[in-house]
Amino acid sequence: MKNLRYLKPVINFLLIGICISTISRIILFFIFKERVEEAQNYLQIFPIGLRFDLILLCYIAFLPTVLITLLPDNFLQKIKKFFNFYFILFLFLLLVMELSTLDFINQYDTRPNRLFLDYLIYPKEVVGTLLKSYLFSLILTAIVLVIALYFAFKYGKKLFYPVAGSYKIKLLLFPLVAFLLFFGARSSLTSKRPINASNAIFCSDQMTNSLGLNSLYTVAFAAYSMKNEGDVKKYGRMDELEAYSRVKKYMDVTEFINNEIPFLHKVQPDSVQPKYNIVVFLQESLGAEYVGCLNGLPLTPELDKLSKEGLLFTNLYCTGTRSVRGIEQVVSGFLPNPSESAVKLGGAQQGFFTLAQVFGKQNYDTSFIYGGLSNFDNMASFFNGNGFKNIIDESDFDSDGKKYAFKGTWGYSDEDLATKANEYYKSLGDKSFFSLMFSTSNHEPFEFPDGRIQLYDKKKNTVNNAMKYADFSIGKFFELAKKEAYFKNTIFVVIADHNTRTYGKNLVPVNKFHIPALIIAPNVTKGSTYDNLASQMDIPSTVLALSGITTNSTMPGRNLMKLPKETKGRTIMLFHETYAFRVGDDIVIINPNAKPLQFKVKSDTELIPVALNEELAKDALAHIVASSNLYKNRSYKLE
Repeated sequence: MKNLRYLKPVINFLLIGICISTISRIILFFIFKERVEEAQNYLQIFPIGLRFDLILLCYIAFLPTVLITLLPDNFLQKIKKFFNFYFILFLFLLLVMELSTLDFINQYDTRPNRLFLDYLIYPKEVVGTLLKSYLFSLILTAIVLVIALYFAFKYGKKLFYPVAGSYKIKLLLFPLVAFLLFFGARSSLTSKRPINASNAIFCSDQMTNSLGLNSLYTVAFAAYSMKNEGDVKKYGRMDELEAYSRVKKYMDVTEFINNEIPFLHKVQPDSVQPKYNIVVFLQESLGAEYVGCLNGLPLTPELDKLSKEGLLFTNLYCTGTRSVRGIEQVVSGFLPNPSESAVKLGGAQQGFFTLAQVFGKQNYDTSFIYGGLSNFDNMASFFNGNGFKNIIDESDFDSDGKKYAFKGTWGYSDEDLATKANEYYKSLGDKSFFSLMFSTSNHEPFEFPDGRIQLYDKKKNTVNNAMKYADFSIGKFFELAKKEAYFKNTIFVVIADHNTRTYGKNLVPVNKFHIPALIIAPNVTKGSTYDNLASQMDIPSTVLALSGITTNSTMPGRNLMKLPKETKGRTIMLFHETYAFRVGDDIVIINPNAKPLQFKVKSDTELIPVALNEELAKDALAHIVASSNLYKNRSYKLE
């Protein structure tokens, strides 16, 4: 053992790192014990966890190990502080990520991932949310980190300064040590690929699987994967033309008009009718479970009343768990790409198909109206480059000199949004318009003005009360709009971007993707419902068909007003990197670098494993490949 003393800093680093992540995993296990124990072989999270801890720690340890081995002792003493700093830095990062994990799981039902990185670039909103909703966690984290830093400064030199050793012995042992680190980092000698997060999947519960990882690994992997933005080879390969052909089977289109724009087709009304205005009121996090008329909690009396005035979609599912996914769908109807929403993809910032682009060419005014800052999630860039002529956001509320009801962490309240939007639409006079309104109030820390609603929960700032306030604001907007001339000539769409916390025991929690959508328009039957399975992706195609204009479209969604009743509905659901493709009651789930799995949807919360239908699995993969190629080839456009 004396000959291995020179590896003391590396061994100490590995042991402390394993202790931090293992203790965290044990704590998380007991916190979620009731749920975790429902999985067969649930104790696998611990050997899997040790495996992934070693993968991460061996990667980190490789550089200092090489330096300790190859550099002479006298030089190592000159740079000994580097080793102390290096090892403490990464242990500190590991600890910080584990301390943030519980709150992240409670919110998103998985360990920190790409979403964690996305939010780091919006410090104003994130800091405000943390201070108001997670103050206790912040204080506890700060205390733990201060204690950790105290011990790091007190014992770091003893633990991590290089120890003198025989240079000859170090060189002789280097091949073995390097091999062990390589094996630890790769965790396999037989697989063609290094082990990755897919190898942690041992049950159908996404959250339980994630406990077998560590959070520094999941965030680092998410950052590394960003370089492959738009690359979907990890889901499988398929010829481009075959992918397009398979997707076209699901479109209610008989003739395509341009091979270079694969899905381009003509949309025209069945008969001469007026050209209608379009208002899409996108609701933050309004899942079906909170909507009374969809058998949810009694939180939406206004939306429930409005459902009697239009067409209510009772079996509609969103495509993702983020607002940018919902925005992508309601304005562009793009096939959702597992890597990222088109709103944030660099190649979609100009010339990308949107409804604003379509209606702009018809001489409509096109606008985006939002109570928060429009640079959040890259919205302003995407909208500005893709047909939205007017962007009205928090800065415009600030500068117009008017008194508004409430301004919170995420911007002005939904009732202020309703007032601002109505004033803008009035100002347009007889000019036709297409507009996207986006709410903010139903977002943690759930802030809204007093005296507007009868609280559902005793504590004011809860998700249920915020839902009820958002509904109040929907009612206020329609109350204002009905007094104006534009109301009678407008198609109104009220639809959610996604649900609140998306979690569940299945690989994809289908029930958490169920959202409301309501169309109130002169040319839809009042008090009607659409009960067949449908996707958020179908709504813009349906709205375009109702609008009265003749135009081209490249959207793959279906016009639900004309879809034969016997045609099975199709939905796509993205849950982190898991891709779910559902047709009727059959659902195919694809994880990166893993074989597809198929289930029968007995209910939104119960999926029964069945034999894989190879053709359906190919159709699922086709939608992924088609999305990627449309983006890479810049062929999701109007002309």
